[in-house]
Amino acid sequence: MSVPRDAHTPTTAVVLAGGTGQRVGLSIPKQLLKIAGKAVIEHTLAIFEQSESVDDIIVLMAPGFVPDVEKIVAKAGFTKVSKVIEGGGTRNETTERAIEVLGEGLAEGEDRNLLFHDAVRPLLSQHVITHCVEALQRYQAVDVAIPSADTIIVTRTHGEDGEFITDIPDRSRLRRGQTPQAFKLSTIRRAYEAAAKDPNFQATDDCSVVLKYLPDVPVHVVAGDEYNMKVTQPVDVFIADKLFQLASTAAPAQADEAAYRDLLSGKTMVVFGGSYGIGADIAQMAEGYGATVYALGRSTTGTHVEKPEEVDEALSKAYADTGRIDYVVNTAGVLRIGKLAETDTATIQEALNVNYLAPVQIARASYKYLVESKGQLLLYTSSSYTRGRAEYSLYSSTKAAMVNLTQALADEWAGEGIRVNCVNPERTATPMRTKAFGEEPAGSLLSSEAVARTSLDVLLSELTGHVIDVRQQDPTAGASSASGFEQALAAVLDRHGDV
Repeated sequence: MSVPRDAHTPTTAVVLAGGTGQRVGLSIPKQLLKIAGKAVIEHTLAIFEQSESVDDIIVLMAPGFVPDVEKIVAKAGFTKVSKVIEGGGTRNETTERAIEVLGEGLAEGEDRNLLFHDAVRPLLSQHVITHCVEALQRYQAVDVAIPSADTIIVTRTHGEDGEFITDIPDRSRLRRGQTPQAFKLSTIRRAYEAAAKDPNFQATDDCSVVLKYLPDVPVHVVAGDEYNMKVTQPVDVFIADKLFQLASTAAPAQADEAAYRDLLSGKTMVVFGGSYGIGADIAQMAEGYGATVYALGRSTTGTHVEKPEEVDEALSKAYADTGRIDYVVNTAGVLRIGKLAETDTATIQEALNVNYLAPVQIARASYKYLVESKGQLLLYTSSSYTRGRAEYSLYSSTKAAMVNLTQALADEWAGEGIRVNCVNPERTATPMRTKAFGEEPAGSLLSSEAVARTSLDVLLSELTGHVIDVRQQDPTAGASSASGFEQALAAVLDRHGDV
């Protein structure tokens, strides 16, 4: 969502990346550490690059590592990053450098919105950015914070006896500060000018500078997000990596029917597993919007996805007929229930061939066509990918592999402009599910048409490397009292019960 802003007040994201990584035991700055296949700072920059509320980005990097960030920016194609400069020796010095750089060239009376954000907070939500920029329409200083779930104690050390509690503040009034911290440039500059006159000036964040040296300026608080964690300790690296692994994304829906027709008309789509269920619905919808669709399946066209030569032949024919392939979709899969020790070799081989090796082959064979069209490969997983389930060991493990394959190929092919995504529907009414579980209560399952519609939205988006959940009902609806992290955790736990 974009934020209506005064045309004379652009917004700059200031990414503070001066940390050295000593606390996580690294020889390189922690913001260059790789999480989920990318440097932490690349994840962070991508968030601001994608925000419609941010006009440009500057990075203040630890001395000696500016070229490393410049390479990341160039490779990722971040067009909003206007400067990468060295930060100072402290957080405050780094902020002062940003203020100086951003104040250059401004006419008298001209102002900017600034969002100061820690580079090592790579899980920032877009809605937090939006709310910060909205708040700057009314306030000059904004902080982001979340309620403290822990009891905070104040201690005092008594020699060799150690620490003793001296106070326990009221937890209901305590908040944990996060970033971004947002300011009008004129305000934060004025605060630092006042602080410079104080010989004892020291502060750990920028809001405290405004609070102390501009006491008449209120600092508004915007609700943060539990996901917006700071990668500081070794355990944070592990947790952040897992959060990226489990994170899902909502596909942006098109504005109206005309938008689907405009985007799909003249495009070529190849759907493996297109005989029935989700694949057939995708093919029918896309064809209705003007795409040329090749719906392939064992029971209709005699196409066996587990046979590489038949996959190659299908793609070759589609390209020969239309001169392009824009989208390749694979919904083909088999679900066999049973204990692994009691499963025969043929069943095991079938599951591996159809659920894993076939998507790998489809990806390999599609590459040359999707490079040409800058198109997208769409795969499918199951909610059981987050945790293998008894008697679904083959199915859930191959579906977990689809997520890893998606994320790996999205990174591997990003330079060629190919997008790769993975749809994760909850229990869906398909012939495969009915065959495995029989008839189930009406209304308890997603319709295959709903999954197909979301699949089209994914194909027409600029997303890549994402797992997109499709659920009957938003699990967070009506649960506003729970934190974002608690809601997400509940959704993850709920998914473990699906297939």
